[in-house]
Amino acid sequence: MAKSYLESLLGEREKIILATRQHWFILASSIFLECFSILFLLAATVTASIYFMPYMLIIVSIGFALMLIPIATMTHDILEWSNRQYIVTNWRVLQISGIFNKNVTDSSLEKVNDVKMSQTAFGRLFGYGDVEIMTASELGVNLFKRIQDPVRFKTAMLNAKEQLSGSTSDDTLTPKYKGALEMEGRSIPDTIAQLDSLRRQGVLTEEEFLQKKAELLAKLG
Repeated sequence: MAKSYLESLLGEREKIILATRQHWFILASSIFLECFSILFLLAATVTASIYFMPYMLIIVSIGFALMLIPIATMTHDILEWSNRQYIVTNWRVLQISGIFNKNVTDSSLEKVNDVKMSQTAFGRLFGYGDVEIMTASELGVNLFKRIQDPVRFKTAMLNAKEQLSGSTSDDTLTPKYKGALEMEGRSIPDTIAQLDSLRRQGVLTEEEFLQKKAELLAKLG
């Protein structure tokens, strides 16, 4: 079975915790004018066809051609909304946009310094708001505007960050790696050397090795 575009972006042991989009109000406001235009053109075409029966075929053809314009723009707006996603995984936060040309922005949970959420009274009533993520990366700030259920999104992100920083990630590591960590009486330098040996043997990935090495060196400090 072919992978979706989102699934193709995930790491080997990366899991989606929460995926959401902008609130449906955003879509409704985008296509309101197109819907009105389609209904107006339809009504005008029917009315003109009744009053000018001899020219019905010409009128219907022109009316249908004119309706294709708002139909096309409405279809584009719907696809744009449905392809804009905000995802929390056990490693990072992603923002994906674009129908054919994709734009992907991601922030590692380890680099997330602070999260700011803002909701208007209207937003609280209908369940949408802005989530601003401040990171230590070059991008600095990621702003997710008017997303659905921002409280849930923020909570999921903070919980994932806490689990990432507060655990040794044993659930995502290989059985041989777990066995190495369970060996007692080993000093931190010896443990790092053992992990490096496992990395050279291909038991550990480079990412797993660097992550655990950083945790052990932090204990020395």
